[in-house]
Order: sequence, then structure tokens, then C-alpha cells
Amino acid sequence: MSTTSAAQKATGNAQRAQIGFVLSHEQFPAPELIRLGAAAEAAGFDMISSSDHFQPWQDNEGHACFTWMTLAALGQQTQRLGMGTMVTCPTFRYHPSIVAQAFASLGVLYPGRVFLGLGAGEAVNEMAATGQWGDYAERSARLAEAVDLIRELWSGERLDYHGRYYQTTQARLYDTPTQPIPIYIAASGPKSMRLAGEKGDGLITDSKRATQQELRNAFAEGARAAGKDARTMPVLVEQMVIVGDKAEAEKYAPLWRFQPKSWDLYVGDPNPLSIQQRAERDIPLEQSYGDWPVSNDPETHVQALQKLIEGGATHILVHSPQADQQKVIRFYGEQVLPKLRQPAMSAR
Repeated sequence: MSTTSAAQKATGNAQRAQIGFVLSHEQFPAPELIRLGAAAEAAGFDMISSSDHFQPWQDNEGHACFTWMTLAALGQQTQRLGMGTMVTCPTFRYHPSIVAQAFASLGVLYPGRVFLGLGAGEAVNEMAATGQWGDYAERSARLAEAVDLIRELWSGERLDYHGRYYQTTQARLYDTPTQPIPIYIAASGPKSMRLAGEKGDGLITDSKRATQQELRNAFAEGARAAGKDARTMPVLVEQMVIVGDKAEAEKYAPLWRFQPKSWDLYVGDPNPLSIQQRAERDIPLEQSYGDWPVSNDPETHVQALQKLIEGGATHILVHSPQADQQKVIRFYGEQVLPKLRQPAMSAR
């Protein structure tokens, strides 16, 4: 799957949404994720996304390898799979120049297959790793400036950049992408939605926010301010799923208990153990998986994804917390993806 062609399909001429699989660095070590990514390609998924974390959100998730290395290795084990981060924070933990170089290199290795997802970060990654953190106004301003700097460096021109937060002196990337790398920006509230529309090539959000009209209007406003039409821009949505019953959901939901209130309560907490303890106190277990399709019936999963497509999602990233990831990949490859790709399902 070429991310360039995927972006073009979002113009209204798309025959179907792109369906991807999430490789969770929080829950599995890198060698296993590489095997899962290859299995996802073989099963018919179009793309993968990979979390870019210094630490997991919760201590019980147990892993946090360096995702850029995983993507580089995965590219060698696959042929067509689109791949990128959901998401990288190009502000405190990484200087934007390093992000630009890293993804330019991935673009040289795997032309047309790479996307870059960017976000304003979480303390569990940025503050924990560097001791640096800021309020939302600063983090969003840093993100906007970082996007500009990354794009300028991708031009291959020598650059003296003098921004509020970042500077370069006679900087040049000698190896630049041979095909465009789309930048998708993660957003959860009106301000970040406007930023994503203005600065990004597309939007990353979750299944709950993807269909909220107020938020989509903010995204469209940002796009218009930059002379773009939001209707032509990709919308990437992550959907948690359980292939199994309620007992299976309750077995694995504790690993992701923080999610319903991640941006409201825990984004400023640098300690995964603290986040886990707070989530266990704050969030009833059933609430943590209440929005997930939980079923062994493929039709339940088809309907959940189709609802997102009808709501405007152009790329859906399936994320399962289950230990048996191969089971989920097989189930989707054999029983869900073919139904989603039937002509009747493709019309939007």
C-alpha cells in the first residue's frame, strides 16, 4: 500500500477505506512486532501504525522499544505495507531536525510506503525522558513550528532556521524522500483539530472523536485557513477491538484502562505506575472497553468499522490488546476485510 496513493483515495474517488493494524510497542517487544507486521501484510491489511513511546502509558503493559528501528526492520520483511507512527512527538524528546532526518531515511528505504504521525506529546514520554514539559499552549506552538521545520528540511535546501523554539545553522538533509511523506497530526479537542487541519496533510484521532461534528468542523476550519479542503484530507482512526467475548475483554482491558481519560487526566503524569494506579481508581473496567466491538461474530466488527467509514474515516487502524495477535490478524484477514471490501460496503 502506498501512502501517497492512499492519500489520493481520500479525495472522494476512493473505492474503499484503508484498513491497518496497530503494532503496539507498549505491549510487545520489537521482534514480535516485526513478525506481526509481516503477518498483517500477508492477511491483507493495507498498513500498520506503531506507537512511538519512551515508556508505556501503564506499567503493566510492559514494553517500549524504539519504534523507528522497528519500522526500518519491518520494511525489510514486507513488500507493500504502508507504515508510520501514531504518533511521534517532535518537540521535547526529539528535535524536529532529527525527526526529519529519520523519516527522510525511511522514505529513501521504502518510497511511497511511509507516513509520519505527529502529536503534542505526553509527559510519560517527553517529561520522563528529558525533564522538559509545557502547558498545552506551548506544546501546540512547538508542534506547529516543528512541522514547518521538518517540511523545510525535506526540501533538501540548506537551512538557517530561527524559530521561537528551534534553530538550525546551515542544516541540510543530503538524502531526502523520493516520494512525498504525508504528515498526519493527532488531535482530540477543538484547538488541536484546527492545528491538524492547518498544518497537517490529514488527521489522526480516535473512534469516539472521529464522528463528533464540532471537532470535525474545527478540523475543517483549520484546513480552510491554510487553503485546503478537509473533505480531501485523510482521517486516520484507531479502533480498539476484541475478537472474543466479554471475559476476553475484561482480561485485557486492564492494560488499557487509562484510555477513556488519557487526555483529560493523565497526559501530564510522567509515571506509568502512577497512571495505572490512578486509572484503576478512576475508571470502571467496563468503561475502559465500552466502545470496543467485542465479539467472535465478524459482522459485529464489520459494522463497527463500517460506521467509522460512513462517519468519514479514510484509514482505520485496528488495535487489539489481546495476547494472541495472530488470532486477531487471521480473523480479520479471513472474515472481516473481505466483507469490508465488497462493492456494497465501499460506497460512502
